[in-house]
Order: sequence, then C-alpha cells, then structure tokens
Amino acid sequence: MSIEKIGDGIWVAEGRCVNFHSLPFPTRCVIVRLADGDIWVWSPTELTAELQEAVRTLGTVRYLVSPNKIHHLFMGDWQKAFAGAELWGPASTTKKRDDLGFTGTLDDGMPDAWHTDLAMAHMRGSFVMDELVFFHKASRTTILADLSENFSEDFLRANWKPWQRRLARLAGVVEGKAKTPLDWRFTFWRRDKARKTRDTILGWPTKQVIMAHGTWQRTDGQAFLRKVFSWL
Repeated sequence: MSIEKIGDGIWVAEGRCVNFHSLPFPTRCVIVRLADGDIWVWSPTELTAELQEAVRTLGTVRYLVSPNKIHHLFMGDWQKAFAGAELWGPASTTKKRDDLGFTGTLDDGMPDAWHTDLAMAHMRGSFVMDELVFFHKASRTTILADLSENFSEDFLRANWKPWQRRLARLAGVVEGKAKTPLDWRFTFWRRDKARKTRDTILGWPTKQVIMAHGTWQRTDGQAFLRKVFSWL
C-alpha cells in the first residue's frame, strides 16, 4: 500500500479492493496536514502496518472523517491505532455506527481547526444517502467519495465480468464520464438542494479531483467536475 504526496500538505493512500454488492471496488484515502500540524484522514482505508507507519511519520492523527454512511468500515481500526483521534462524519454515518463513539457530526459545519485548510459542502437531496465534499485550499483539490466513480477499462477488465462492465458503462461510472452512480442519481428527488451544493462545489478553484473509487483527476479539475455533475 503506497502513500503519495500530491500537493502541499496532502497525500493519498491507495487501498485494497473491498467487496461492494459482490463487486470489487478499489479504495483510497486522503491525508491532510492541517495548519496546526495535526493530521486529518478522509475515508480511512484498511490499515496495514506499512500505512500506519507512513502516516505516523507525517504527524499526530487527530481527525478521522467519514464522508458518507458507506465509508466507515475501517474507522474503528484507525481509532484503536491512533489514540485520541476524533471521529467525524454526517449524522447519517454517526447514526449507523453509534458503536464507534463519534466526537460529533458535520451536518452543521466543520470544527474551527479545519477552516484554514479546508472548505466543505454537504450534498443533500437524495432520500437514501448524503455526502460531505471537501476542498483542500493549498493544493486546490476537491475530494469526492461516491459522487463520482471513475473506473478505468483496465481495472474493469481485470476485475469485473463482461456484463458488469456493460452496466458500468451504462451507468456512466467509467473514465470519460465519471458520473454519480445511476441508482443513486435516481434517488435525488430534491434536485434543487443538490444543485445548490453543486454550484458551491463548482465555485471552488479546483485543479485536481480525488474520488474514493477509480482513477482520480490530476488536471482540469473544474471541467471534470462540470462533467461529473452534468446529470443535475
């Protein structure tokens, strides 16, 4: 498991695949060093000894963040490994994982310590799931979880069956489209709310876009986001 610096104070760690509805999904977490030196970890992936040591070299892990109620599987392992780390997420996650002892929810905004480095938008409007979207200011990186899935043809051929690959293309979750999964799009009954959040996200001066699943976008971030949210 590798860790890659992608800007001033920001790293990505590529995780192993997890099983999601019988499909292998690649995973990825984002690590940010905040202005006060504390480490902020978004969507923690499986915690291997190698990853744990790499993260320790960056600073003190203070915050573990779930962006939506699907991204929580490994937070307990990180909480045990990094004593004193606070867990944060939307209310939908904290309600689902009340066994983890979250410090608080992010529905009403971020802790003060994050504001120097990060901006946040809350994607609502669906009756099944919401998502917190973050923007790392120094590197101009927008961080999505499942609002964009961007599977490469090489990954799909290596891991998904032919009929599954056809469904992925139909759903628009492949490179060149990178849409929100089709089944989730259908649940956005309040698209007015979603469009308001989309406009906030498109207002950020994004250079690169990271998502949890698939090939992340290293350039032309704003154009990429306009394509991601074109369904709205």
